[in-house]
Amino acid sequence: MYKITKKRELTTNIYLMDVEAGRVAKSCQPGQFVIVRMDQEGERIPLTICDYDREKGTVTIVFQSVGAGTQMMAGLEEGDSFQDFAGPLGCPSELVKEDLAALREKRILFVAGGVGAAPVYPQVKWLHENGVAADVIVGSKTKDLLILEEEMKAVAGNLYVTTDDGSYGRSGMVTQTIKDLVAEGKKYDVCIAIGPMIMMKFVCLLTKELNLPTVVSLNPIMVDGTGMCGACRVTVDGKVKFACVDGPEFDGHAVNFDEAMRRQQMYKTQEGRSILKLQEGDTHHGGCGNCGA
Repeated sequence: MYKITKKRELTTNIYLMDVEAGRVAKSCQPGQFVIVRMDQEGERIPLTICDYDREKGTVTIVFQSVGAGTQMMAGLEEGDSFQDFAGPLGCPSELVKEDLAALREKRILFVAGGVGAAPVYPQVKWLHENGVAADVIVGSKTKDLLILEEEMKAVAGNLYVTTDDGSYGRSGMVTQTIKDLVAEGKKYDVCIAIGPMIMMKFVCLLTKELNLPTVVSLNPIMVDGTGMCGACRVTVDGKVKFACVDGPEFDGHAVNFDEAMRRQQMYKTQEGRSILKLQEGDTHHGGCGNCGA
């Protein structure tokens, strides 16, 4: 069992938890994720690792209460436990593999949308701890939905907060802030964008125009986290990839976002999964059991 040592409501329906998971905390890296389960019959819920403390043996997760599973999670309190806390899963951020001296010379821009601030934070924190400054744009629909502002401010080189409704910080979408920064003379070598699929799509359309290499962290539906079920299948540069084992990070300019978003909607129904199985043939993967494969 994996005990919850801390619970905090960051804003309406968005929660932070510290969980005792020593083996995960010992080996995880920024960019990876876990799959949690509350009990033996519970839903498998993939969650990005927001932070970790190797000495305490704890892993920090952030989640939004939107479905039945996450609503049940929101009902857990400090002292309660998860039955399963599997991880670390996925590939670490490419940044942690780079030469630090070369990395310190790079001009890096992070773009976080909504709950995407959670997976952005550990990467920016890791960079800060290794003497690398990065600019960060955090976008939210309204001020009330903004999360991790103070934590991000402590580790970012420059933090730019924007709200869709203009209720706090800059006004407008994150793409407008990117345009504004470039117009102000800012130059970047790489952009890392994490958030809703539609946000990442439009960030990538813009950065492609700006000739700015962009990495995205994909968060499609996941079931098993091992590449067997095929739920997180995406097409990158015309090739089939699975976000749970090949990602979650990919070249944003090579991702077929329209197909990924359409596939996510189809995968939610039995009829949709059957159509996908027919269309995708041998590359579909059906290990989740939902498709009869």
